[in-house]
Amino acid sequence: MEQSEEHAALLYAVADGDRAAFEQLYRHYAPWLTARLRQRCPDAGLVDDVVQEAFVSVWRGASRYRRQDGADVAGWLWRICARRLADASRRHGARQRLQALLVRFRGRDEGSASAEDTVLGTLAHGELGAAIERLPADLREALAATVLDGMTSKEASAALSIPEGTVKSRASRARRRLREELA
Repeated sequence: MEQSEEHAALLYAVADGDRAAFEQLYRHYAPWLTARLRQRCPDAGLVDDVVQEAFVSVWRGASRYRRQDGADVAGWLWRICARRLADASRRHGARQRLQALLVRFRGRDEGSASAEDTVLGTLAHGELGAAIERLPADLREALAATVLDGMTSKEASAALSIPEGTVKSRASRARRRLREELA
């Protein structure tokens, strides 16, 4: 059996819940995917997170792989990782823009204080504090956990006792509302 057929068979076994097959796929493809993604993104931590998220998706959705679609396993995995990296890069960029916005509203340059110190020191004052206070409580909590407290979505999910996807969507909606209100 050639390697692509062998890996397709492993993926079908993963779809049936075979952990050993999953581990074998991970050991084979994770280093290659990590190396390729690091050529696109210099943030090693972000790349590692993306690879992990991609393999969680593979575990949950291996049944969506269809060999007759013409996709080999490597290409299928690469597309998952590339999409995840694009999503993660957008989230990361949005977080950096929000932190810069928070610093700008305090009138300090980014080198003088962290975004967290800036916001926490004067949250009750000015347009930003008022805009944050006008957010619905659920959006405000997600924003506070992910931006002010610096938690990852996973950490915020555990702290707020809500699904990780809900944390991400609430934080995104909160940032969007702040951008609209403060523009």
